[in-house]
Amino acid sequence: MEHVIHSINGPVVTVKDITNFQMLEMVYVGRQKLMGEVISISQSKTTIQVYESTTGLAVGEPVHRTGEPISVVLGPGLMKNIFDGIERPLNMIAPSSGMFIPTGSAVEPLDKEKEWEVTFDVKENDAVFEGMIFGRIQETASIEHRLLIPKGKAGKVLSVKPNGKYKIYDTVITIKDEDGVIHELNLTQKWPIKTPRPVVKRLPMTIPLVSGQRVIDTLFPIAKGGTAAVPGGFGTGKTMMQHQFAKWCDADLIVYVGCGERGNEMTQVLEEFGDLIDPRTNKPLMERTILIANTSNMPVAAREASIYTGVTIAEYYRDMGYHVAVMADSTSRWAEALREISGRLEEMPAEEGFPAYLPSRISQFYERAGYMETKSHLSGSVTIIGAVSPQGADFSEPVTQNTKRFVRSFWALDKQLAYQRHYAAINWNLSYSEYINDLSRWYDQHVDHRFLINRQEIMSLLAEENKLLEIVKLIGSDVLPDDQKLIIEIGKVIRLGFLQQNAFHKDDTFVPLEKQLYMMDVILYLYKKAKQFIESSKSIQLLLETGIFEHVIKMKYDVPNSDIGRLKDYEKDIDQAFKRIH
Repeated sequence: MEHVIHSINGPVVTVKDITNFQMLEMVYVGRQKLMGEVISISQSKTTIQVYESTTGLAVGEPVHRTGEPISVVLGPGLMKNIFDGIERPLNMIAPSSGMFIPTGSAVEPLDKEKEWEVTFDVKENDAVFEGMIFGRIQETASIEHRLLIPKGKAGKVLSVKPNGKYKIYDTVITIKDEDGVIHELNLTQKWPIKTPRPVVKRLPMTIPLVSGQRVIDTLFPIAKGGTAAVPGGFGTGKTMMQHQFAKWCDADLIVYVGCGERGNEMTQVLEEFGDLIDPRTNKPLMERTILIANTSNMPVAAREASIYTGVTIAEYYRDMGYHVAVMADSTSRWAEALREISGRLEEMPAEEGFPAYLPSRISQFYERAGYMETKSHLSGSVTIIGAVSPQGADFSEPVTQNTKRFVRSFWALDKQLAYQRHYAAINWNLSYSEYINDLSRWYDQHVDHRFLINRQEIMSLLAEENKLLEIVKLIGSDVLPDDQKLIIEIGKVIRLGFLQQNAFHKDDTFVPLEKQLYMMDVILYLYKKAKQFIESSKSIQLLLETGIFEHVIKMKYDVPNSDIGRLKDYEKDIDQAFKRIH
């Protein structure tokens, strides 16, 4: 019996009186064979969400089953590529279709004609197991692609091709399993996007993902394999912060998912990523980047798929032993897609119209992060940094609040800071990181035991300054005693000289941890000396007239990263300033 469309409601299509579909099965809808997924089955109907535009689709058109879930093709050629939410390569579609993707575009995700130079790690009669590396390809100058034995395949190698050039669908190795079944393997494998890839075990997250951004590395660090939310209203710099993080963080490769963002902004992202130079290799950053572009005018259901597509690709490279950073921009647009489809399905809405299962969907996404021992007994990680775009910068809305439950770093972006040109505009009073205790041993061993002590003191000064500024707003600063005026002045030095960072300055765009430590040393040395000065009944006004506070603020520009030792001279400058007024 042929399955035909019974009703169409935007991206939601129903098929009447058919119950032989499977949940989350991939189907092809209509004569144009639009990709869809089964999301509900009952005795009376099967409901399908379509990942492409349903314009022109008519009742009575056929629906074809595939018997398998929505999957992505994983193999060499992913790197440097730009895909849409359902893994269609935009670079290959553009020459024939122009700026917009036509419906029913059946394009191979990876170039099946390109030949790859393969070096094999196994030989005949070797025993192989699921997840084992059986060959290697230099995919880009930065990334070696490690070919993995797919899930459910294990046994003895019957034959293996000699090292040389092969296309992705060429059979390169045959395996005989315990039941005597022969499996032929090529350079690719398929994986359902909503199923996490298997690992041996989760490992503790004890290594920070160093970004060179002082406000993150010092105050609110994230671990490799960790999760972070970046909530912020319009114009607070979410996208630019993720760019900066992608360029400088010490992940091996970046998966950037533009989910429901504006088309011109996504175009800018694609062009800028193409122009960025990787500071580690001096080659284009795209050599270790995969972009998934799903703009706001693309079909709403594909937004949901784009998040899962990105994290599945990230897990694939994690299984090769890489540390992968996933940038999701923005999960709010993804949640809006869930809300729209839920509305069309006439499900009971929860808070602000979002579906009742919103928290579980958010948790399923963030739980795919982690520092893992892979099936090949290597260690790899997926770190997820999700931007959240709360309407009107209201952090009490459901997406931000539910995301907060499942992430351990929260970098709240502040409109006021952004308007003051204070970047990164992370509000230190609203943000937090729960990774400090996990990372403390690493900081002690690889930087210095002073690092976390200094951090705690800086945080205390900022908290104290925040309280005093509330008082100043009410009654002015003149009534404050000098010791409290000092805290406000030191708070200004911390804000402008340490937390504010210039992405366009050659030394300030990325700051190594050692320099961050020395900068904190200088600021706290100034505070200690100034406190002693004021305790000896001298006026803070004398101190301000020396210009030492402005001098310390400028150290971030004046000391190059190649000569961090020069920061020690600032302590001498501070001593000289105090000598002049004693």
